[in-house]
Amino acid sequence: MSEVLTTIMEKDPNEKEFHQAVIEVMETIGPVLDRNPEYRQLKIMERMVEPERVLMFRVPWMDDAGQVHVNRGFRIEMNSAIGPYKGGLRFHPSVNLSILKFLAFEQVFKNALTTLPMGGGKGGSDFDPKGKSDNEVMRFCQSFMSELFRHIGPNTDVPAGDIGVGAREIGFMFGMYKKLSNEFTGVLTGKSLAWGGSLIRPEATGYGCVYFAAEMLNTREQTLEGKTCLVSGSGNVAQYTVEKILDLGGKAVTLSDSEGYIYDEQGIDRDKLNFVMHLKNVRRGRIKEYIEKYPEAVYTPRDASMDMNPLWDHKADCAFPSATQNEINAKDAENLIRNGVTLVAEGANMPSMPDAVDIFLDNKILYGPGKAANAGGVAVSGLEMSQNGMRLNWPREEVDARLKGIMKSIHQSCTDASEKYGQPGNYVAGANIAGFVKVVNAMMDQGLV
Repeated sequence: MSEVLTTIMEKDPNEKEFHQAVIEVMETIGPVLDRNPEYRQLKIMERMVEPERVLMFRVPWMDDAGQVHVNRGFRIEMNSAIGPYKGGLRFHPSVNLSILKFLAFEQVFKNALTTLPMGGGKGGSDFDPKGKSDNEVMRFCQSFMSELFRHIGPNTDVPAGDIGVGAREIGFMFGMYKKLSNEFTGVLTGKSLAWGGSLIRPEATGYGCVYFAAEMLNTREQTLEGKTCLVSGSGNVAQYTVEKILDLGGKAVTLSDSEGYIYDEQGIDRDKLNFVMHLKNVRRGRIKEYIEKYPEAVYTPRDASMDMNPLWDHKADCAFPSATQNEINAKDAENLIRNGVTLVAEGANMPSMPDAVDIFLDNKILYGPGKAANAGGVAVSGLEMSQNGMRLNWPREEVDARLKGIMKSIHQSCTDASEKYGQPGNYVAGANIAGFVKVVNAMMDQGLV
């Protein structure tokens, strides 16, 4: 296995996020490789860490003042062994090849866990939609899709939204795809309900993460009732995580964005959550405005010089990191444990750094890694694909029931795999092994391609 790591580090020395994702998987699948020596003989891991295809292209667009800008677009088509590539598009200044390869690699395992026939991919651009007018975002999305459209399709590659890509961006991209391809088909998920979207899709990642947390708690005969929860982020994932925590009787006390976080000891109730949803989704404001409406809360600006995030330093029972990758370091993990947190369920992709994960596992807390805990979003994207293929829409209750069933199935797959390979209760190992085995067996069946 060290040879695989050495090779990718030599080939791509600056892709630290991708290296981190690969190492995290490789550290847990050793027992699988030991029991199945043919996996090593056929270079399965060497094949899995190489994307099947990497697309990179320029995206020129014009702002409202007539100035021309050029961004970089990407699509990583990582693995299609069990279905068409599936994964979001991220528009954010931090986007680069390393981050997208890490996300695509994670997506392969996450999609395999959902029980749905989907491969793994990811894409996006270093374009920042914040502060842009609707017309500027439209022009960018149309330029982006004018290249991407030739590489995607309902049976080839089905992108979705991610950070910076919501219903507005999906709409603009779908319109351009439809014009260029001359067909109306389910090539993007996260669409508006009026033209092919699915109920529960905006809520899916947050709801699914809380459903997974509830399953973990159930193994210790506990529920979310009465539990205090720390939630980072304030986008879709965080918003609907808070909503489902409320549904199950818990109390969320934090939310954040890139500028800082709010702590509301009284709890973020439904009225306060509705304010946040309007603030972030309609007004596109900043979380610090929360304290103008609710002065009993405390706002703390982000201080990049600190070696810890104070959001994770409050008394609580559960933590739901729902913002971005690597937002919890070792110091944060220690603070969470010290403050009584016994469950961490990741709504974001790889939000916990490797040393933080080690601390969670060493302390035997319930730790749900992103590839399992936040798979609800892509699961409902898969359900949207099914509805598009049948030209119908399922009612809200049916989609929610299917989502809950999928998260329960993912939890069971993780626990079964971890027990089978001698690591009971380790959801990191369980998720990696269950996803890995499913993808590898499909690759073996299909030959050396």
